[in-house]
Amino acid sequence: MNPFISLGMTLIVGILFGQLMNKFKVPAVAGYIIAGLLLGTSGLNLVNGEMIEKLSFLSDFALGIIAFNIGSELKISILKKLGKSIFIIATCEAFIAFVFVTAITFVITKNISIALILGAVSSATAPAATVMVLKEYNAKGPLTSTLLGVVAIDDAICLIIYAIASAVAKVFIKHETITLYKIFIHPFTEIALSILAGIVLGIILTYLIKISKKETELLPFTAGMIILLVGIANKFHLSPLLSAMSLGIIVANISSNSRRVFSSIESFSPPIIAAFFTLAGSRLDISLLPHIGIIGVAYLVFRILGKVSGASIGGIISNAPIVVKKYIGFGLLSQVGVAIGLAIVVNKEFAGTELGSLVITILLATTIITEIVGPLATKNAIIKAEEARL
Repeated sequence: MNPFISLGMTLIVGILFGQLMNKFKVPAVAGYIIAGLLLGTSGLNLVNGEMIEKLSFLSDFALGIIAFNIGSELKISILKKLGKSIFIIATCEAFIAFVFVTAITFVITKNISIALILGAVSSATAPAATVMVLKEYNAKGPLTSTLLGVVAIDDAICLIIYAIASAVAKVFIKHETITLYKIFIHPFTEIALSILAGIVLGIILTYLIKISKKETELLPFTAGMIILLVGIANKFHLSPLLSAMSLGIIVANISSNSRRVFSSIESFSPPIIAAFFTLAGSRLDISLLPHIGIIGVAYLVFRILGKVSGASIGGIISNAPIVVKKYIGFGLLSQVGVAIGLAIVVNKEFAGTELGSLVITILLATTIITEIVGPLATKNAIIKAEEARL
Protein backbone atom coordinates (compact mmCIF):
# COMPACT_ATOMS: atom_id res chain seq x y z
CA MET A 1 0.00 0.00 0.00
CA ASN A 2 1.04 3.56 -0.69
CA PRO A 3 -0.90 6.82 -0.13
CA PHE A 4 -2.17 6.92 -3.74
CA ILE A 5 -3.59 3.37 -3.64
CA SER A 6 -5.17 4.01 -0.22
CA LEU A 7 -6.67 7.34 -1.28
CA GLY A 8 -7.98 5.91 -4.55
CA MET A 9 -9.66 3.00 -2.78
CA THR A 10 -11.01 5.33 -0.08
CA LEU A 11 -12.66 7.58 -2.66
CA ILE A 12 -14.15 4.84 -4.86
CA VAL A 13 -15.47 2.65 -2.04
CA GLY A 14 -16.69 5.72 -0.11
CA ILE A 15 -18.71 7.06 -3.05
CA LEU A 16 -20.17 3.59 -3.81
CA PHE A 17 -21.35 3.21 -0.21
CA GLY A 18 -22.70 6.77 -0.30
CA GLN A 19 -24.78 5.85 -3.35
CA LEU A 20 -25.96 2.67 -1.64
CA MET A 21 -27.10 4.61 1.43
CA ASN A 22 -28.96 7.09 -0.79
CA LYS A 23 -31.02 4.20 -2.19
CA PHE A 24 -32.25 3.56 1.36
CA LYS A 25 -32.97 7.31 1.82
CA VAL A 26 -29.99 7.61 4.19
CA PRO A 27 -27.55 10.59 3.85
CA ALA A 28 -24.39 9.75 1.86
CA VAL A 29 -22.13 10.72 4.77
CA ALA A 30 -23.28 7.63 6.71
CA GLY A 31 -22.17 5.53 3.73
CA TYR A 32 -18.73 7.17 3.75
CA ILE A 33 -18.30 6.35 7.45
CA ILE A 34 -19.39 2.72 6.90
CA ALA A 35 -16.99 2.42 3.94
CA GLY A 36 -14.22 3.68 6.21
CA LEU A 37 -15.13 1.08 8.85
CA LEU A 38 -14.86 -1.62 6.17
CA LEU A 39 -11.50 -0.43 4.82
CA GLY A 40 -9.89 0.59 8.12
CA THR A 41 -9.01 -0.73 11.57
CA SER A 42 -12.44 -2.32 12.10
CA GLY A 43 -12.48 -4.19 8.78
CA LEU A 44 -9.91 -5.17 6.17
CA ASN A 45 -7.21 -2.87 7.63
CA LEU A 46 -6.26 -1.74 4.12
CA VAL A 47 -6.17 1.85 5.37
CA ASN A 48 -4.22 1.60 8.64
CA GLY A 49 -3.14 4.17 11.23
CA GLU A 50 0.15 4.94 9.46
CA MET A 51 -1.63 5.62 6.16
CA ILE A 52 -4.27 7.79 7.86
CA GLU A 53 -1.44 9.85 9.38
CA LYS A 54 0.17 10.31 5.94
CA LEU A 55 -3.15 11.51 4.53
CA SER A 56 -4.05 13.69 7.55
CA PHE A 57 -3.33 16.90 5.57
CA LEU A 58 -6.35 16.01 3.40
CA SER A 59 -8.62 15.92 6.47
CA ASP A 60 -7.32 19.33 7.58
CA PHE A 61 -8.01 20.74 4.10
CA ALA A 62 -11.53 19.23 4.10
CA LEU A 63 -12.34 20.83 7.48
CA GLY A 64 -11.05 24.14 6.11
CA ILE A 65 -13.37 23.87 3.08
CA ILE A 66 -16.35 22.94 5.29
CA ALA A 67 -15.74 25.87 7.66
CA PHE A 68 -15.21 28.23 4.68
CA ASN A 69 -18.59 27.14 3.26
CA ILE A 70 -20.25 27.73 6.65
CA GLY A 71 -18.93 31.29 6.48
CA SER A 72 -20.60 31.71 3.08
CA GLU A 73 -24.01 31.30 4.74
CA LEU A 74 -23.36 33.86 7.49
CA LYS A 75 -24.04 37.12 5.73
CA ILE A 76 -24.56 40.28 7.78
CA SER A 77 -28.31 40.29 7.01
CA ILE A 78 -28.65 36.73 8.41
CA LEU A 79 -26.43 37.49 11.42
CA LYS A 80 -28.54 40.57 12.24
CA LYS A 81 -31.69 38.48 12.10
CA LEU A 82 -30.43 35.32 13.85
CA GLY A 83 -27.24 36.48 15.59
CA LYS A 84 -28.66 36.59 19.11
CA SER A 85 -30.33 33.18 18.88
CA ILE A 86 -27.20 31.58 17.35
CA PHE A 87 -25.01 32.64 20.30
CA ILE A 88 -27.59 31.79 22.99
CA ILE A 89 -28.40 28.36 21.49
CA ALA A 90 -24.71 27.47 21.01
CA THR A 91 -23.89 28.46 24.60
CA CYS A 92 -26.85 26.53 26.06
CA GLU A 93 -26.36 23.31 24.06
CA ALA A 94 -22.61 23.17 24.78
CA PHE A 95 -22.89 24.07 28.48
CA ILE A 96 -25.87 21.81 29.26
CA ALA A 97 -24.19 18.83 27.51
CA PHE A 98 -21.11 19.58 29.65
CA VAL A 99 -23.18 19.69 32.87
CA PHE A 100 -25.17 16.52 32.06
CA VAL A 101 -22.12 14.41 31.14
CA THR A 102 -19.98 15.75 34.00
CA ALA A 103 -22.73 15.00 36.54
CA ILE A 104 -23.50 11.44 35.37
CA THR A 105 -19.80 10.56 35.01
CA PHE A 106 -19.07 11.80 38.54
CA VAL A 107 -22.00 9.76 39.92
CA ILE A 108 -20.58 6.62 38.23
CA THR A 109 -16.81 7.10 38.80
CA LYS A 110 -16.65 9.42 41.85
CA ASN A 111 -13.64 10.94 39.98
CA ILE A 112 -13.97 14.69 39.39
CA SER A 113 -11.10 14.84 36.85
CA ILE A 114 -12.56 12.15 34.57
CA ALA A 115 -16.02 13.74 34.93
CA LEU A 116 -14.77 17.25 33.99
CA ILE A 117 -12.75 16.14 30.96
CA LEU A 118 -15.47 13.88 29.52
CA GLY A 119 -18.00 16.66 30.15
CA ALA A 120 -15.80 19.21 28.35
CA VAL A 121 -15.25 16.91 25.37
CA SER A 122 -19.01 16.22 25.13
CA SER A 123 -19.66 19.94 24.51
CA ALA A 124 -17.98 19.73 21.08
CA THR A 125 -20.02 19.35 17.90
CA ALA A 126 -18.29 18.51 14.63
CA PRO A 127 -19.78 20.67 11.86
CA ALA A 128 -18.69 18.46 8.96
CA ALA A 129 -21.46 15.83 8.95
CA THR A 130 -24.20 18.39 9.65
CA VAL A 131 -23.05 20.71 6.86
CA MET A 132 -22.74 17.75 4.47
CA VAL A 133 -26.38 16.73 5.06
CA LEU A 134 -27.63 20.32 4.68
CA LYS A 135 -25.78 20.63 1.35
CA GLU A 136 -26.91 17.20 0.13
CA TYR A 137 -30.58 18.09 0.69
CA ASN A 138 -30.13 21.73 -0.42
CA ALA A 139 -31.71 22.90 2.84
CA LYS A 140 -32.78 26.53 3.20
CA GLY A 141 -34.63 28.34 5.98
CA PRO A 142 -34.32 29.61 9.57
CA LEU A 143 -33.42 26.17 11.02
CA THR A 144 -30.66 25.68 8.44
CA SER A 145 -29.19 29.17 8.89
CA THR A 146 -29.29 28.89 12.71
CA LEU A 147 -27.79 25.39 12.61
CA LEU A 148 -24.88 26.57 10.43
CA GLY A 149 -24.20 29.46 12.80
CA VAL A 150 -24.39 27.26 15.91
CA VAL A 151 -22.01 24.56 14.61
CA ALA A 152 -19.63 27.31 13.50
CA ILE A 153 -19.22 28.98 16.90
CA ASP A 154 -19.58 25.78 18.94
CA ASP A 155 -15.83 25.27 18.43
CA ALA A 156 -15.07 28.53 20.26
CA ILE A 157 -17.35 27.71 23.20
CA CYS A 158 -15.91 24.19 23.47
CA LEU A 159 -12.38 25.67 23.59
CA ILE A 160 -13.32 27.82 26.59
CA ILE A 161 -15.09 24.96 28.42
CA TYR A 162 -12.19 22.58 27.81
CA ALA A 163 -9.57 25.12 28.92
CA ILE A 164 -11.35 25.68 32.25
CA ALA A 165 -12.16 21.97 32.83
CA SER A 166 -8.62 20.73 32.02
CA ALA A 167 -7.06 23.40 34.27
CA VAL A 168 -9.25 22.25 37.19
CA ALA A 169 -8.65 18.54 36.39
CA LYS A 170 -4.86 19.09 36.47
CA VAL A 171 -5.17 20.45 40.01
CA PHE A 172 -6.58 17.09 41.15
CA ILE A 173 -4.29 14.88 39.03
CA LYS A 174 -0.99 16.78 38.74
CA HIS A 175 -1.50 19.23 41.61
CA GLU A 176 -0.95 22.18 39.27
CA THR A 177 -2.22 25.63 40.24
CA ILE A 178 -5.16 27.27 38.49
CA THR A 179 -4.12 30.52 36.84
CA LEU A 180 -6.14 33.24 35.13
CA TYR A 181 -3.97 32.75 32.03
CA LYS A 182 -4.79 29.03 31.69
CA ILE A 183 -8.55 29.30 32.07
CA PHE A 184 -9.36 32.65 30.47
CA ILE A 185 -6.55 34.56 28.75
CA HIS A 186 -5.15 31.63 26.72
CA PRO A 187 -8.44 30.33 25.23
CA PHE A 188 -9.80 33.82 24.48
CA THR A 189 -6.48 34.81 22.86
CA GLU A 190 -6.60 31.65 20.72
CA ILE A 191 -10.15 32.44 19.60
CA ALA A 192 -9.37 36.12 18.85
CA LEU A 193 -6.19 35.30 16.89
CA SER A 194 -8.00 32.57 14.93
CA ILE A 195 -10.70 35.01 13.85
CA LEU A 196 -8.13 37.74 13.13
CA ALA A 197 -6.10 35.40 10.89
CA GLY A 198 -9.27 34.60 8.90
CA ILE A 199 -10.18 38.28 8.55
CA VAL A 200 -6.70 39.32 7.34
CA LEU A 201 -6.45 36.51 4.79
CA GLY A 202 -10.08 37.13 3.81
CA ILE A 203 -9.27 40.74 2.88
CA ILE A 204 -6.27 39.53 0.85
CA LEU A 205 -8.39 36.85 -0.88
CA THR A 206 -11.07 39.43 -1.70
CA TYR A 207 -8.42 41.50 -3.50
CA LEU A 208 -7.09 38.44 -5.37
CA ILE A 209 -10.65 37.59 -6.45
CA LYS A 210 -11.10 41.15 -7.71
CA ILE A 211 -7.99 41.00 -9.94
CA SER A 212 -8.84 37.51 -11.27
CA LYS A 213 -9.49 37.78 -15.00
CA LYS A 214 -10.48 34.16 -15.59
CA GLU A 215 -12.73 31.66 -13.85
CA THR A 216 -9.77 29.25 -13.75
CA GLU A 217 -7.91 31.65 -11.43
CA LEU A 218 -10.65 31.84 -8.78
CA LEU A 219 -10.35 28.25 -7.60
CA PRO A 220 -6.53 28.19 -7.19
CA PHE A 221 -6.61 31.48 -5.27
CA THR A 222 -9.43 30.28 -2.98
CA ALA A 223 -8.07 26.75 -2.41
CA GLY A 224 -4.57 28.14 -1.90
CA MET A 225 -5.79 30.64 0.69
CA ILE A 226 -7.72 27.95 2.61
CA ILE A 227 -4.64 25.69 2.63
CA LEU A 228 -2.41 28.59 3.73
CA LEU A 229 -4.83 29.56 6.51
CA VAL A 230 -5.16 25.98 7.83
CA GLY A 231 -1.36 25.72 7.78
CA ILE A 232 -0.97 28.98 9.74
CA ALA A 233 -3.63 27.86 12.26
CA ASN A 234 -1.89 24.50 12.82
CA LYS A 235 1.55 26.12 13.08
CA PHE A 236 0.49 28.63 15.74
CA HIS A 237 -2.00 26.34 17.56
CA LEU A 238 -5.07 28.32 16.49
CA SER A 239 -8.49 26.93 15.54
CA PRO A 240 -8.58 26.05 11.80
CA LEU A 241 -12.39 25.93 11.96
CA LEU A 242 -12.80 29.46 13.33
CA SER A 243 -10.12 30.82 11.00
CA ALA A 244 -11.62 29.29 7.85
CA MET A 245 -15.13 30.31 8.88
CA SER A 246 -13.95 33.92 9.33
CA LEU A 247 -12.34 33.74 5.88
CA GLY A 248 -15.68 32.65 4.39
CA ILE A 249 -17.64 35.36 6.22
CA ILE A 250 -15.32 38.10 4.91
CA VAL A 251 -15.55 36.86 1.30
CA ALA A 252 -19.35 36.43 1.54
CA ASN A 253 -19.87 39.96 2.85
CA ILE A 254 -17.19 41.95 1.00
CA SER A 255 -16.54 40.35 -2.40
CA SER A 256 -18.91 41.17 -5.26
CA ASN A 257 -17.93 37.82 -6.84
CA SER A 258 -18.55 35.74 -3.72
CA ARG A 259 -21.18 33.54 -5.41
CA ARG A 260 -18.71 32.49 -8.12
CA VAL A 261 -16.04 31.82 -5.50
CA PHE A 262 -18.23 29.54 -3.38
CA SER A 263 -19.59 27.77 -6.48
CA SER A 264 -16.05 27.01 -7.68
CA ILE A 265 -14.95 25.58 -4.33
CA GLU A 266 -18.20 23.57 -4.06
CA SER A 267 -17.67 21.93 -7.45
CA PHE A 268 -14.07 21.11 -6.49
CA SER A 269 -14.68 19.78 -2.96
CA PRO A 270 -16.80 16.55 -3.26
CA PRO A 271 -13.87 14.09 -3.56
CA ILE A 272 -12.00 15.80 -0.69
CA ILE A 273 -15.07 15.75 1.58
CA ALA A 274 -15.82 12.11 0.69
CA ALA A 275 -12.21 11.15 1.45
CA PHE A 276 -12.36 13.04 4.77
CA PHE A 277 -15.38 11.09 6.05
CA THR A 278 -14.16 7.74 4.75
CA LEU A 279 -10.75 8.28 6.39
CA ALA A 280 -12.52 9.34 9.61
CA GLY A 281 -14.49 6.08 9.51
CA SER A 282 -11.34 4.04 8.90
CA ARG A 283 -9.84 5.47 12.10
CA LEU A 284 -12.69 4.13 14.24
CA ASP A 285 -12.38 0.77 15.96
CA ILE A 286 -15.57 -1.27 16.48
CA SER A 287 -13.71 -3.65 18.81
CA LEU A 288 -13.67 -0.84 21.40
CA LEU A 289 -17.48 -0.84 21.70
CA PRO A 290 -17.67 -3.71 24.25
CA HIS A 291 -15.02 -1.97 26.40
CA ILE A 292 -16.74 1.38 26.91
CA GLY A 293 -18.88 0.01 29.73
CA ILE A 294 -21.48 1.96 31.64
CA ILE A 295 -19.40 5.20 31.46
CA GLY A 296 -19.41 5.09 27.65
CA VAL A 297 -23.13 4.36 27.43
CA ALA A 298 -23.88 7.15 29.94
CA TYR A 299 -21.62 9.55 27.98
CA LEU A 300 -23.47 8.80 24.73
CA VAL A 301 -26.99 9.06 26.18
CA PHE A 302 -26.44 12.12 28.38
CA ARG A 303 -24.51 13.99 25.66
CA ILE A 304 -27.47 13.54 23.29
CA LEU A 305 -29.93 14.59 26.03
CA GLY A 306 -27.78 17.63 26.87
CA LYS A 307 -27.43 18.73 23.24
CA VAL A 308 -31.11 18.34 22.35
CA SER A 309 -32.55 19.86 25.55
CA GLY A 310 -29.87 22.59 25.74
CA ALA A 311 -30.48 23.70 22.15
CA SER A 312 -34.26 23.81 22.73
CA ILE A 313 -33.83 25.82 25.94
CA GLY A 314 -31.54 28.23 24.04
CA GLY A 315 -34.19 28.56 21.33
CA ILE A 316 -36.87 29.37 23.91
CA ILE A 317 -34.66 31.94 25.72
CA SER A 318 -33.73 33.68 22.46
CA ASN A 319 -37.30 33.54 21.11
CA ALA A 320 -36.13 31.72 17.98
CA PRO A 321 -38.62 30.56 15.29
CA ILE A 322 -40.72 27.56 16.34
CA VAL A 323 -38.95 25.14 13.94
CA VAL A 324 -35.62 26.12 15.48
CA LYS A 325 -36.88 25.49 19.04
CA LYS A 326 -38.25 22.07 18.08
CA TYR A 327 -35.52 20.63 15.85
CA ILE A 328 -32.19 22.47 16.30
CA GLY A 329 -30.77 19.96 18.81
CA PHE A 330 -31.05 17.05 16.36
CA GLY A 331 -28.48 18.65 14.05
CA LEU A 332 -25.82 18.77 16.79
CA LEU A 333 -25.13 15.10 17.51
CA SER A 334 -22.12 14.39 15.26
CA GLN A 335 -18.67 14.43 16.87
CA VAL A 336 -16.10 12.99 14.46
CA GLY A 337 -13.02 15.14 13.72
CA VAL A 338 -13.33 17.54 16.64
CA ALA A 339 -13.79 14.68 19.11
CA ILE A 340 -10.78 12.76 17.79
CA GLY A 341 -8.69 15.93 17.88
CA LEU A 342 -9.72 16.59 21.50
CA ALA A 343 -9.03 12.97 22.45
CA ILE A 344 -5.47 13.32 21.13
CA VAL A 345 -5.04 16.58 23.11
CA VAL A 346 -6.31 14.87 26.29
CA ASN A 347 -3.95 11.93 25.72
CA LYS A 348 -0.98 14.33 25.48
CA GLU A 349 -1.99 16.60 28.37
CA PHE A 350 -2.75 13.70 30.73
CA ALA A 351 -0.04 11.28 29.55
CA GLY A 352 0.65 8.47 32.00
CA THR A 353 -2.82 8.63 33.58
CA GLU A 354 -5.87 6.43 32.99
CA LEU A 355 -7.75 9.53 31.83
CA GLY A 356 -6.10 9.77 28.39
CA SER A 357 -6.74 6.17 27.34
CA LEU A 358 -10.27 6.18 28.80
CA VAL A 359 -11.28 9.32 26.86
CA ILE A 360 -9.85 8.00 23.56
CA THR A 361 -11.60 4.62 24.00
CA ILE A 362 -14.98 6.22 24.77
CA LEU A 363 -14.76 8.81 21.99
CA LEU A 364 -13.55 6.45 19.24
CA ALA A 365 -16.26 3.94 20.20
CA THR A 366 -19.21 6.33 20.64
CA THR A 367 -18.28 8.32 17.51
CA ILE A 368 -19.16 5.25 15.43
CA ILE A 369 -22.73 5.59 16.70
CA THR A 370 -23.01 9.40 16.55
CA GLU A 371 -21.67 9.51 12.98
CA ILE A 372 -24.40 7.20 11.73
CA VAL A 373 -27.22 8.51 13.97
CA GLY A 374 -26.18 12.20 13.61
CA PRO A 375 -26.73 12.59 9.83
CA LEU A 376 -30.04 10.68 10.06
CA ALA A 377 -31.23 12.99 12.87
CA THR A 378 -30.18 16.10 10.90
CA LYS A 379 -32.00 14.85 7.78
CA ASN A 380 -35.14 14.10 9.79
CA ALA A 381 -35.01 17.58 11.41
CA ILE A 382 -34.78 19.53 8.14
CA ILE A 383 -37.52 17.40 6.55
CA LYS A 384 -39.88 17.98 9.50
CA ALA A 385 -39.01 21.69 9.39
CA GLU A 386 -39.89 21.60 5.63
CA GLU A 387 -36.49 23.07 4.71
CA ALA A 388 -35.14 20.14 2.64
CA ARG A 389 -35.35 20.44 -1.14
CA LEU A 390 -35.73 16.75 -2.01
